[in-house]
Amino acid sequence: LPVREKTRGNYKSMYRCHIQGILGNSHLDEINRAEIQSLIISLPPQTALTTLAVLKSVFREAVARGMIDHSPAKGVVTPSLNVPPRKFLTWEQVRNGNFGKYNREIRFLALHGLRWGEAVVLTENDIRAGRIYINKSIHGATKSQAGNRVVPLVGEFVQIPKSPKTLKKVLDPYGVHIHSLRHTYAYLLKTQGIHVTTAQKLMGHSDPKVTMKIYTQVLDDEIDKTGAILARIS
Repeated sequence: LPVREKTRGNYKSMYRCHIQGILGNSHLDEINRAEIQSLIISLPPQTALTTLAVLKSVFREAVARGMIDHSPAKGVVTPSLNVPPRKFLTWEQVRNGNFGKYNREIRFLALHGLRWGEAVVLTENDIRAGRIYINKSIHGATKSQAGNRVVPLVGEFVQIPKSPKTLKKVLDPYGVHIHSLRHTYAYLLKTQGIHVTTAQKLMGHSDPKVTMKIYTQVLDDEIDKTGAILARIS
């Protein structure tokens, strides 16, 4: 299957843990949707989503190769995934925070919205005319085709540490992760009035719903500001 090695590894793990013991001895044309649905509903929501993605990929490939006429995974319902909003720092919190000798690196990530795997492989050759050209990651290709993008360079280029543990250590006291800095970037775009479709391209999201989920996250100070605005016109 045309997937990245990291994704392939995750798929193999899901197959061994959740599919092989139940469907592994069945012929492809013997498996029906009811069997897949029964398997999926027995799993936790996130695991169910990934397991179904594996099955859909397998059956899609089987259809493409003429091994079966249709995919029994089509139409299988997954449980609702209720993911709480990820905690993140606002730009003001990043700017005023103390991250030791990694202040510049943390601020660079927050101002450009790069995944750590994308940022760590950046070189001076990827920066031209005030823009950062993102077309690779530490895993080889970017996470998706949408990951190939261009973002404006804000300030100076900073080389990111080769180990994520280095930045994790200075972010831990704030209760956030390296990936949280992408939310900082998205929230900064939102508060500066950048349209969500533009933000989607800058973030490298394949699905606009992912960007929209961040854009619709409301912090307490926004509620207070809204109240103040409405009070002035009421």
